[in-house]
Amino acid sequence: MARLAATREELRGIFAPPPNADGSPPAGAHPGGFPRSRTMQMLMSGRGLGTMGAAAAGLLVARPALALRLLRMLPAGALARMLLMRAITALRTKQ
Repeated sequence: MARLAATREELRGIFAPPPNADGSPPAGAHPGGFPRSRTMQMLMSGRGLGTMGAAAAGLLVARPALALRLLRMLPAGALARMLLMRAITALRTKQ
């Protein structure tokens, strides 16, 4: 039980970094608090999205039926909105 508790504490430290001593969010955290975990921060960054895209493309090539079944589970509206906002933001920064 002690090992299980220690492992849970390690995972909490990885996925939800503790705030600083003064109560402020940890360095690199987003002001709104999302994404809190380092894993989600990495996945939401440009490199993380590229990695996820490459994994999705590999899955689509290797097992197209599974990839399409998984694609149907995703919320299409939310993904389209996110991609549209990224495109608009990218266009604004270029101009």
